[in-house]
Amino acid sequence: MSNRPPTAATLRRLERASGALATQAVARMDDELDWFRAMPADQRSWVTLVAQAGIASLVEWCRNPGRPPKLTGEVFGAAPRELVRAVALKQTVDLIKVTVEVLEAHVDSVAEPGDEDALHLAVLQFSREVAFATAHVYASFAENRGAWDARLEALVVDALVRGEQSEELSGRAAALGWAAMTPVVVLVGTTPAVDDPHAAVRRAARSLRSEVLVGVHAEQLVVVLGGQEDLESVAARVAEEFGRGPVVVGPVVDGLGRAGDSAAAALAGWRAARAWPEAPRPVRADALLAERALDGDPLARTALQERVALPLHAAGGEVLETVRAVLASGGNLEASARAIFVHPNTVRYRLKRAAELTGLSATDPRGSWTLQVALALALLDRDRTLWN
Repeated sequence: MSNRPPTAATLRRLERASGALATQAVARMDDELDWFRAMPADQRSWVTLVAQAGIASLVEWCRNPGRPPKLTGEVFGAAPRELVRAVALKQTVDLIKVTVEVLEAHVDSVAEPGDEDALHLAVLQFSREVAFATAHVYASFAENRGAWDARLEALVVDALVRGEQSEELSGRAAALGWAAMTPVVVLVGTTPAVDDPHAAVRRAARSLRSEVLVGVHAEQLVVVLGGQEDLESVAARVAEEFGRGPVVVGPVVDGLGRAGDSAAAALAGWRAARAWPEAPRPVRADALLAERALDGDPLARTALQERVALPLHAAGGEVLETVRAVLASGGNLEASARAIFVHPNTVRYRLKRAAELTGLSATDPRGSWTLQVALALALLDRDRTLWN
């Protein structure tokens, strides 16, 4: 087979036939590739343009065999960048393969007599160059998309930390592949002393099939988890990738649009967690309501009033009196019964009622602590509440 380029006459014939060859290539794609038939009309027209540009670039390359082909701009520049999103790399390889097969099938009819081998060789060499150019386009797109996703992810997490709640936030997350409605929870802890804290967190979350967003704010590592019903298990696994110190889990909310609520609770819990040195890791933000309220978190103070103080007040004086007596006695039920002149079983019954209302046990160290803080704050706020 000769190494000489095709003659000028052959190239002119190829140039004149480029439109028809591109049309035949697209028709063959339509026959052989199911996914191509399902593409929208505008995307199919882009593929036709790319095929025509590829044949035109082959002609120009043959006319100047010493010039390095600029295929990224000449061929793939014929279609918008959105085509890279719409057509996967493997699918693009299939498109190139079909186009090359059509070119090779028509070499004998396009080439001048005696020029067939030269055109065959040119098509073979050019198809290799197109393959390299395709890999470059997709690699560049992946690199740019990765950088863009990282910036977008940082914007989303930063917005949550600042308490922003808007439709734009959900739109940004959707661009990162998040579902519109999915349970979401936010974790806050110390950033680990590693080169890439994002990578380990992502691996841990995705190993449990969870969606994840990661952001670093000074010494704080903020992680958003979603896409799983059992987010508690995911949070426990991801917490292992944080730095030393407490890891606080905000409440689970019903979508990214409300993730700011989870983030606010987790951040407040992280700031107050040092007041509970023995806290589990991770610890729920709601388990730190007392510490958060003492640290000045208005959300925690309101939660203690609504979840603890007011339900006890509404239950009647006997339940509240019993809780106070048990707290004052350090959890001694017999001493509490004597102090309020009732049987110990009555004390037990009233404590059970109080636990049903508040979720807290007056005989449990953490429960009694939270009850004491809630009742103390209620007395301080009684001029502004129903408390009297």
